[in-house]
Amino acid sequence: MTTPLPPVFAATLTLTALAMSLAALPAGAQTHPISNQQRATANQVAQAGVPLNALKADAPSSYRVKAGDTLWGISNVFLTTAWRWPELWGMNLADIRNPHLIYPGQTLFLDTSEGRARLRMQAASMAFGGDLPTVKVSPRTRVDNLASSALPTLQNKTIEPFLAEPVIVDELTLNSAPRIVAAQDSRVLLTRGDRAYARGAAGAELTDDPQQRQKLYRVFRNATPLKDPLTAEVLGYEAQYVGKASLVRSETTQTSTGPDGKAVTEVVPATIDIIEAKEEMRVGDRLLPEPPREFQNYLPHAPAQPVDARIVSVYGSAVANASQNQVVTINRGKRDGMESGHVLAILQDGARLVDKTDATLPQIKLPDERNGLLMVFRTFERVSYALVLDITSGVKIGDHLVNPN
Repeated sequence: MTTPLPPVFAATLTLTALAMSLAALPAGAQTHPISNQQRATANQVAQAGVPLNALKADAPSSYRVKAGDTLWGISNVFLTTAWRWPELWGMNLADIRNPHLIYPGQTLFLDTSEGRARLRMQAASMAFGGDLPTVKVSPRTRVDNLASSALPTLQNKTIEPFLAEPVIVDELTLNSAPRIVAAQDSRVLLTRGDRAYARGAAGAELTDDPQQRQKLYRVFRNATPLKDPLTAEVLGYEAQYVGKASLVRSETTQTSTGPDGKAVTEVVPATIDIIEAKEEMRVGDRLLPEPPREFQNYLPHAPAQPVDARIVSVYGSAVANASQNQVVTINRGKRDGMESGHVLAILQDGARLVDKTDATLPQIKLPDERNGLLMVFRTFERVSYALVLDITSGVKIGDHLVNPN
């Protein structure tokens, strides 16, 4: 039998199927949180849409989502400023309840019929009572795990290494971190599969923790001080990740009798096995407990408060300049209100020169010019890591960062 399927009923079926799919996910599956501010912005825009001047001149009338797309990329297809993702979400809020759950195969239609821009999951003619499609209904059961195919905000491979590798520590944590003191068979260099021995400072010994099922530690070296480019204050120490170790036996002490017959207390270092090696390790390298994996919300958005920040360093680079898709450190962290997803504009410092058109030859400074965008994706107490998204020319240490709007 062939019968028209009302759009509202069809949407209800779609959302019901989606809910059933998500309900079938394992208990440990990650969720995708939406902040109250993002939801409020989306609700506001959903009522009125966005101004037509916020659209790109070549914004298409429709766009079919394909594998490999990102939410940032789709936003950039329609809007002049891709970081305004909540507005793009708000434009299709009636159809897309969660901006993280957009899938290949869906088609977005641009509607400008009322002088404002909105995106819909169905064509405008259908949305305003046009001809309804004829749908053949027949009994069937289909189970799909949609979570694995939902589009990411950004290509995760770009920042995935930085979620597990860089470690920012303060001076106290650095000085008390356990260290490798010896290797089995007097080896100089260690790699995966090797056994080594480690000690911690007083009060930070390597001991078994019953609450920690996997006693894993990150191994790092060459902690580099990160200095504020304006004040030269040390904001933290960036440790170079070299591998991972597993605790086999705790650090202990034992008492024996010395040559003079007196009791001697000896330290027995902890035993560790190297289970992952980015590069070879050696005596003196430090260990920090493996932190729990946290879900990161990379929904791009502008900071609510004014930001005045600077670029501190370019990660993993011997040069002072960064290009697109490189990671930089900035001199603002959690204590300054930085959070994952914050988008900041990069300003190139205006040149200082002599005005040769003036007989007095005064010194002048040209205005700072916008040079691109970056997005914060990992925060520490006083510094954050950010990914350079768009850039006109090279980004350098000391460049100014401000709100994008």
